[in-house]
Amino acid sequence: MQPPTTFAALVEPPVSLLRDASLFLDFDGTLVELADRPDGVAVDDALHALLLRLADRLEGRVAIVSGRSVAQIDDFLGETLADIAVVGSHGAEVRRAGGEIVRPARPIELEEAEAAFLKQFGDHPGVVIEVKSLGVALHYRMAPEAEAEARALVEAFARHDGLEVQHGKMMAELRMAGHDKGTAIATLAETEPFLGHAPVFVGDDLTDEPGFLFCEHHGGAGILIGARRGTSARYGIADVTQFRRWLEAAA
Repeated sequence: MQPPTTFAALVEPPVSLLRDASLFLDFDGTLVELADRPDGVAVDDALHALLLRLADRLEGRVAIVSGRSVAQIDDFLGETLADIAVVGSHGAEVRRAGGEIVRPARPIELEEAEAAFLKQFGDHPGVVIEVKSLGVALHYRMAPEAEAEARALVEAFARHDGLEVQHGKMMAELRMAGHDKGTAIATLAETEPFLGHAPVFVGDDLTDEPGFLFCEHHGGAGILIGARRGTSARYGIADVTQFRRWLEAAA
């Protein structure tokens, strides 16, 4: 079966989709609204409670799969993650529930790129440089006129072996190659408690497409949150607020 190619073809998923499923959740633009600055995201008490109920309802088959580092997700969700697996850095970092973070060493090329990004954009009031465990990103949401310059700088450094460009919503990131959200979900899906349960992944950005595709090809489905575009997701929900309501009904 071919996945839909336009948001117009998507319908809201049934709540029963999560019955006996494994749930993989993007963070920004999915569980929380996007912010102008990466550190400006607001996490409310209701989200903490919702994630805890989902982990209980699905017997631990819940994971956060984010482009942020695991440490950044920890800063936002803290003890709520005790029984929830976290994948960070677009699949390069993995921490199973209650376990230790498994990650490769940070390449020296990322250090060099970080220094160059700071030199070119460190004094720019509208461009935010986000340093991650295994990546470094330029956010230009507050300075859209800087898009071409930011993209060119990131792409110049992507010529180094082992690094690649990841474009997202008003941002460009340099990160380690060989990982994506599809490989991240595949890694978790092969282990308990996820093994043998249909994978469902929810996300909003182009970075989430490999995750949607993996789920579609392994008996599950993707759910796209937000703006209309071509996608490998099977279902769609208009925004974060409506998705949170849907999750509340499922939990």
